Amino acid sequence: MHVLILGGTTEARRLAELLHRTPGLTLTSSLAGRVAGPRLPPGKVRVGGFGGAEGLAAWLREHTVDALIDATHPFAGTMSFHAARAAATTHVPLLALRRPGWVPVDGDDWHAAATLAEAATLLPALGRRVFLTTGRMGLAAFAALDDLWFLVRSVDAPEAPHPARMEVLLDRGPFTLDGERELLRRHRVDVVVTKDSGGAATAPKLTAAREAGLPVVVVRRPPAPEGVPVVADPEAAARWVEERVPAR
Repeated sequence: MHVLILGGTTEARRLAELLHRTPGLTLTSSLAGRVAGPRLPPGKVRVGGFGGAEGLAAWLREHTVDALIDATHPFAGTMSFHAARAAATTHVPLLALRRPGWVPVDGDDWHAAATLAEAATLLPALGRRVFLTTGRMGLAAFAALDDLWFLVRSVDAPEAPHPARMEVLLDRGPFTLDGERELLRRHRVDVVVTKDSGGAATAPKLTAAREAGLPVVVVRRPPAPEGVPVVADPEAAARWVEERVPAR
């Protein structure tokens, strides 16, 4: 049985770790290739795009894939729709492994935005020193905010266009609560911007912001394909796969 994991996330790596020694299973993880020096999962790994839904469908047929798992980032919306179309075209079973989104608690001062562009429009009324944790892609949405200062945290260095008044912090989660508290204090941050990525690796910034009484602009997730079964953790995804491995 050949399983293709569309990965690049912590959950995708964990799923590969759970499955790679399963008898009768061939495992391939696919990474988009947007991050230099990614953390590679065990098993076979391919890097790069497929060429849309049609290209993915062709790859599934060529490599005789028996099951497809969409474990991409919650904001990789286009890839999720390509996976759904390719799975429907090839009749390959598809499962989405999608970490739950964050939920506000008492004391949070969250401001929802549908897009990065909408998030940018909210900032001038909320603060002047922005901790921008949305990654290096999409900084153009904030490039015109010349009156604001940005601390941008990303795995790789961002490219223009980006805000003129910007300090870049190259780092990769998981992050600690003490570290996030110190970061907000040291840089005198007064507003935080994040995508609703979910998961524990980057959640401490939300706690630190709540403790400091800071507003947080939260960019909502893009829509996901309908009709695709979803599980919330790698262990459930592993069980889904193992139930489909032919008995030996």
